[in-house]
This record gives sequence, structure tokens and C-alpha cells, in this order.
Amino acid sequence: MSPAVRRRLRSPLSLALVGIVVLVLLAGIVGHVGDDAPAASAAPPASNHRLATPAVGDPPATDTPPNVPADDPADSADPPSYVEPAAPAIPRKPQLPGGGYRIFGDHRFLVAYYGTAQTGAMGVLGATDPDTMQRRLMRAARPFREPGEHIQPVYELIVTVADRSPGPEHDFSHDIPRDLVRQYVRAAHRNGALLLLDIQTGRASFPVVAKRWTWALRKPWVGLALDPEWRMGRHQVPATVIGHVRAAEVNRTSLWLSRLVRRDGLPEKLFVLHQFRLSMLPHIGKIVDRPGLAMVQHADGFGTKRQKLATYHAITRPHQFRQGFKLFYHWDVRRFTPRQVRRIQPAVSFVSYQ
Repeated sequence: MSPAVRRRLRSPLSLALVGIVVLVLLAGIVGHVGDDAPAASAAPPASNHRLATPAVGDPPATDTPPNVPADDPADSADPPSYVEPAAPAIPRKPQLPGGGYRIFGDHRFLVAYYGTAQTGAMGVLGATDPDTMQRRLMRAARPFREPGEHIQPVYELIVTVADRSPGPEHDFSHDIPRDLVRQYVRAAHRNGALLLLDIQTGRASFPVVAKRWTWALRKPWVGLALDPEWRMGRHQVPATVIGHVRAAEVNRTSLWLSRLVRRDGLPEKLFVLHQFRLSMLPHIGKIVDRPGLAMVQHADGFGTKRQKLATYHAITRPHQFRQGFKLFYHWDVRRFTPRQVRRIQPAVSFVSYQ
């Protein structure tokens, strides 16, 4: 290098220019090296599980998606202790017509038509077909409704009818055909009604006869009514005397029905006791309040308003039962109006028309 060049390089300006050039060259070298390195956001290396074409003798390939390891023998081992096993599914409990599980829940007021199938001789229920009856029932029921209430229609169908002759079973009663009962089971379900099976057993006991209707009572909307007027003693004949039933027999029947409700996971069932004389339910205070049953004491009997109220006040036990009241289209004298029924005390929860 010539002396002139060395003198220029020693000058301060020359030294500064040389330093800048050196820095630029170093920055280019570093940037190039960074381009060759893997980016910080790049995917991690693949796992140790291999996804390859199986060799001869290997098991066939599965539908395992890409980058998902195939089943490992370790996967079949017991789950870790911190993993809670799934609980079994809880079966859904069926509800009553209109929803809910309690007969008188959601401010329900019950109104029924009473009778047997295909005849109006025993009550208005069977005077027409079930769907026509439903329309008539709702017209009769609407005036009973008070603010905030829901009217619940009820079909009280006599399914076991007391007879004056012994019959093949010598129990002075007979069952109506099942096909007729099925018509009302289906109609009640279709129309959002409760079906109440009324049994008049003659000389047969209430539990024995009730169990014959188990197939229908398994339906969530089907309940049971006992009519002691037609429960005869060993030597009695229906329609010649007023019958009666002891508390023990009522309790056996209600216990069986309560167990059916619990065993089949059913909503509450309507359980009605008809009465118009104290002698029909002797020792009534011993009748047990069963879980799963809405127990109603239903005041029957026709006559003048004064006579009916006298009967009602003589028999009613509001601390033990809900109260029912029957109205007769043909035999009551100046029949109670819906508004008059709603003013009766103790309060009525269930009205039926015969």
C-alpha cells in the first residue's frame, strides 16, 4: 500500500467510513444465518408414533386420522384414579296431563263426568262417544275456574259394575270389556284428561278387583276410585242395602297402588273414596295417607241443596283428605251452580257430574 493511501486511511473521516462498511457487512451475514434457522412458530417435530405402510404380517391400517396415534395397548388399561366414570342416565319420570307430577299442583281444579261406557243409564259419561263427551265436559267445567287456576278434565269410568245376580265368579259384579276401557284410556291421553277407574266390587274385595286393572293403572294419567256403596258383605246383594268397607281394606288397596306408583316411576295418582253416609267408611280416621296418591273423599248423594250440604258437613274430613262433591243432572233439586259450589266450606277441589 502506498504512503499516500496509508495517510488517507489514518484520517478520522476515512476511519469512520471503514467502520460503517464493516457494520453493514456484519449485519448481512447475521441475517442470512437467521434465514436458515427454523422459525420460532414452526410446528414441533412429529411424535415417536410412526404412520407408515404396514409391513407384511402387520395388522391392517385403521381409519385413524393423520397425526393421531393409533390405539395403544395402554389405552385399554383402567383410567387414572382422578377420572370420574360417567353416571348411568337417569330415566325421565312421566308427567301428568298438562305437566307436573302432583294431581292438585299448578292450581288445578278437577271436574269429571261420571258413568260407564256405551250407556247413559249410569251417568252422563257414557251417553255419547268419548270425544263428544270431552267437549260437553269442558263446557260444564269452565264456569268453575277461578283466576290463576287450571281446569283438569277427568273421566270417571265405572269399569267393575255391581250386579244383583251372582255371576260366574259369584261375586255379584262384572268387568266391562277391556276394549271399551282402552277407548277411554286413549281418549283421555288424546284430550289431556285424567281417567279414573271406578270399581263397584259386590262381594269381591277392593284389592282383588283393583289388581285386575293393573294394565291400565300403569298409565301415568289413570287413577282409582273405590265405591263402598257397592261393597257387599257375605250375604248381601247390591241395590238392596248400602254397602261399606273397612279402613283395613282401603289401606291394603292404597298400599298396593302406592307401591305401583313407586315401582313404575309414575307421577301422583288420583285415589277417590265415595261416601254419603258415615256407615260407608267406618273408622275412617284409620285410613292411611299414602305417598304417591292424591286422596279425595268424595261426597255423593242427591237431593236439595240443604240436604246435600248437611251430608257434606257430616262426613267431610278436610284435615285428612281433599274434598269432592257430586252434582246430579236429573236427581238434584235446584242443582248447585259452579259459583255456589266454589263457596262451599271446607273448600271443594273436585266436582263430578252424574
